[in-house]
Amino acid sequence: MLEIMDTTLRDGEQTSGVSFSSQEKMSIAHLLLVDLGVNRIEIASARVSEGEFNTVKKIADWAKGAGYIDQIEILGFVDKGASLKWIKDVGCKTINLLTKGSYKHVTEQLRKTPQEHLDDVKREINLAAEMGIEVNLYLEDWSNGILNSMDYVYFMVDNLKDMPIKRFMLPDTLGILNPHTTMRACRRMVRRYPNLHFDFHAHNDYDLAVANVMVAIEVGVKGVHVTMNGLGERAGNASLSSVIAVVHDQLNMQTSIREDKLNRVSRVVETYSGLNIAANQPIVGENVFTQCAGIHADGDNKNNLYYNELYPERFGRKREYALGKLSGKSNIRKNIEALGIELDDNEMTLVTNRVIELGDKKEIITQDDLPYIISDVLKGSEKEKRVKIVSFAFVLSRGVRPSASVRIEVDGKEYEEIAAGDGQYHAFSKALWKIYTKLDKPKPDLTNYSVIIPPGGRTDALVQTVITWRFNGKTFKTRGLDADQTEAAVKATEKMLNILEDM
Repeated sequence: MLEIMDTTLRDGEQTSGVSFSSQEKMSIAHLLLVDLGVNRIEIASARVSEGEFNTVKKIADWAKGAGYIDQIEILGFVDKGASLKWIKDVGCKTINLLTKGSYKHVTEQLRKTPQEHLDDVKREINLAAEMGIEVNLYLEDWSNGILNSMDYVYFMVDNLKDMPIKRFMLPDTLGILNPHTTMRACRRMVRRYPNLHFDFHAHNDYDLAVANVMVAIEVGVKGVHVTMNGLGERAGNASLSSVIAVVHDQLNMQTSIREDKLNRVSRVVETYSGLNIAANQPIVGENVFTQCAGIHADGDNKNNLYYNELYPERFGRKREYALGKLSGKSNIRKNIEALGIELDDNEMTLVTNRVIELGDKKEIITQDDLPYIISDVLKGSEKEKRVKIVSFAFVLSRGVRPSASVRIEVDGKEYEEIAAGDGQYHAFSKALWKIYTKLDKPKPDLTNYSVIIPPGGRTDALVQTVITWRFNGKTFKTRGLDADQTEAAVKATEKMLNILEDM
């Protein structure tokens, strides 16, 4: 079975601006190992700080008691045993030893010969064996090494393959590989050393990390490194959720990962990291299981014509049908069914047209908005309006009171006025009442004005404006629904004017 090593707590924490607290690291470690079923986790770099020492010790103490200590790994360095001592003191048992995987890194960063570096690495591995610490070996900058200094890579592995190293880990440190070069590079290693366990560690600089991981698995690597939500330095690492979906569906391979826990863990890491997941990120993005086009919802009603293997229930989610200008009756019907509301064909047409109208003004309408829309449409369509607000326009300038131009139609005849006020709606009201004064029509008193965002709705979608009126001793309310607060108030006012005609 393919091994999954998650390095959210080590490589993922190298994301700019991300730093997990001690309790957050403990929580993520528990979620990854216990809830998700990740095979191994890399939780820190050795010798970073006293605070990191205490955090890692806390995680190690928990892991020992829970039976997970063999799945905890620490990045360590060729430093004459300093990292090994640190790892031993915190109670961990595995070092991911960082060595140089390219000739350029050895000669220019370390300023050593390959033989000198090899000798240093061997001493570190022998010391680890004496201390009872298991070794996995990172070949840092391996992708550059295998492409540009292959003989050096072979020199290192040829001389280390018989030492007590459990895994050789092949990082694309600078994210330079593509699926073609990944295939050739990993295949060279697997064919030359068929008895060694290779891990592949991808970076996402060209947005190819998941594709590169897929190809590396196809040619025979036995483990891959991932992070939650693709966290990591620069453009990040391969995303765990995307890799798992690809492995399970495209490669038809099994892993230990519990898919139904992915979304929940992803959201926890999103909260702790402070980095929002893109709405269109595969598997865990907010919108990835949302159908927008009405034709897709229609197809889902007809034997799931627009479904693929990535059905949301696998990942602890559910399919949704967005409401907007692309919505058709099928989209809206799906949402209405979910709410337990029944509409006839004529009502469905009215609601669909209203959703499309609102969708032209704003990006998305939520299911929580729908009852408000239905109520607004059906109550507003009960009879012909005697009073219609034909148009209105506002002028706003700094240092000048807002003004409004209003045109209305009363019993088929149009009237227009302009007025200034203390705000947009106040200016609108004054212009309207100037018309009513000329027509010698009575005016109600406005006693309350409130704006409501539908529960669960979005502030960039719909608002409902509720205005309370008093007229001839009676109090009543009218409601207007729109993406714009003032326009919603205008619609509520139009309803009030028509009510007055019948009073």
